[in-house]
Amino acid sequence: MALWWKLMDLRLGIVPVPVAVIIAALAAAFVSLGHVPADLPMGIAVLALGGFACAEIGERIPGLRTLGFAAIFATFLPSWLVYAGLLPKPLTDAVAKFTDQSNILYLFIASIIVGSILGLDRRLLIQGFLKIIVPLAAGSLAALAVGCAVGVALGLGFGHTLFKIVVPIMAGGVGEGAIPLSVGYAQLSHMPQGGYFAEVLPSVMFGSLTAIVLAGGLNFLGKRAPQLTGEGRLQPGEHDVPLAGPAAEGQTPDLRTIGAAVVMVVTLYLLGALTQRLWDWPGPIVMLGLAVAIKLGRIASPALEAGAYANYRFFRANVTYPLLFAIGAAKTPWDKLLAAFTLPTLATIVATVAALMGTGFAVARLVGLYPIEAAIVNACHSGQGGTGDVAILTAANRMQLMPFAQIATRIAGAITVTLALIAFARFGR
Repeated sequence: MALWWKLMDLRLGIVPVPVAVIIAALAAAFVSLGHVPADLPMGIAVLALGGFACAEIGERIPGLRTLGFAAIFATFLPSWLVYAGLLPKPLTDAVAKFTDQSNILYLFIASIIVGSILGLDRRLLIQGFLKIIVPLAAGSLAALAVGCAVGVALGLGFGHTLFKIVVPIMAGGVGEGAIPLSVGYAQLSHMPQGGYFAEVLPSVMFGSLTAIVLAGGLNFLGKRAPQLTGEGRLQPGEHDVPLAGPAAEGQTPDLRTIGAAVVMVVTLYLLGALTQRLWDWPGPIVMLGLAVAIKLGRIASPALEAGAYANYRFFRANVTYPLLFAIGAAKTPWDKLLAAFTLPTLATIVATVAALMGTGFAVARLVGLYPIEAAIVNACHSGQGGTGDVAILTAANRMQLMPFAQIATRIAGAITVTLALIAFARFGR
């Protein structure tokens, strides 16, 4: 019995190895029947096995595991497996359907945003949001200048480099960036939208991959130079729990309190979704603002704040890699990523992302931020939307920066798209 227990305690991430074997056998059985359920139980089992198995591969590559390769493998290995036909179609269809219908991505982001905000030091919360604007703005301008200069030098042309490479990288992902950009370009030029979308999508995807790798490198740098990092804290003096004074010291929330916090998180997400439906306001940003208001106004009790923070830690530890597997299998077409693999385009993308992150690193001290954390937030400005934020912050081991990442992705991305379409209307056609 002791030997069996030892085997049960041997895990792929959180999945016991014997359970992983059973999940694989069950998935194969459902595939042989021609229909894999797209429901919650099957989604949990398949994504947990797939996500943590891919992450384990990345974790075990000598010399690369400290560079965020667990997140890279959890995202891009399933994308390649789908492209190569090594994941059966009934299984990939079920993963795609579950990912779309369950809204697991937004539940994850909601839990991370609300929990991490309620786990911040109230006194420094607003300071962080105001200060991060400086490295974001400086990094965006530097990325624009460097990216365009490299693209022109390599013969891509200024217009192509600006509108098809540099701007898509910083536009906020696919749904909030590549799609509105391509629609705007098409309307302004009276050309088909599909052609523009195919041109800008590789830049979005490879820009996000570059940011993931560089974020992993910054995590490695932080281990070697601890004076450059707050290990997830954006600025000196910032603290996690205790959440609201001495009464919260050492508080461990009970299960009912954590459940209450989950309901609060979901309610804030739904409020954001409703405002987006009614007035087209970005739902995640509305949710973020509501969480900040709750924190600053002391609306939630210390116990409820601690419950939200516990929920955040649960999602960060247990849901990140399964979610990345779902993103890779369902939302990351490998052939589109391959389309970016020309040397001039790759060099321009890498230069753009490196300038964006490097400038954030360089100016962070001027506004009292840790350089590595500021650079990682800037990296999210070049990420693949919310999915990119998850992958970048996972590679950097700094998921608590998600609220600031959403500022970089949603707000800075929306500003980028707006200014780009204005410029395209005047100069791009």
